[in-house]
Amino acid sequence: MADNARAKRLADLIREVVAQKLQRGIKDPRLGSHVTITDTRVTGDLREATVFYTVYGDDEERQAAAAGLESAKGILRSEVGRAAGVKFTPTLTFVADALPDTARTIEDLLDKARQSDQKVREAATGATYAGGADPYRKPAEDEAATGTPGDAGTGETDGDAAE
Repeated sequence: MADNARAKRLADLIREVVAQKLQRGIKDPRLGSHVTITDTRVTGDLREATVFYTVYGDDEERQAAAAGLESAKGILRSEVGRAAGVKFTPTLTFVADALPDTARTIEDLLDKARQSDQKVREAATGATYAGGADPYRKPAEDEAATGTPGDAGTGETDGDAAE
């Protein structure tokens, strides 16, 4: 079992080699400049590598890019093996990164929250408090209301406390 630092270095190397090869070496029109390698993860035994990518475009371009990456997998793996110099070149698995879709969903939810907050702000302008600015009762007000000094709210009077 390899250490995590070695797996991390190999993952970084794979990401760089695959990105460079996609940019300069692969002549597949499905893999134009709209494919971006976002992350790479390698298992602890250095046998399998997962390469995450994003595609700028619509669903049709994403499917075409996925097919192009699958067809170029052998070339990319041999290029990684040449650059890495390891005993066993890891197998490459390409996975479409869900990060942009997740970020878009979060942005949409934040926009809805901002709109809701704006509606609440608009409704609150010019509104007054239902029971005054300070809704909490104070002991001085309780004494004035009952007319007897003492512990407000406990029901005790001075005579009850002496017993």
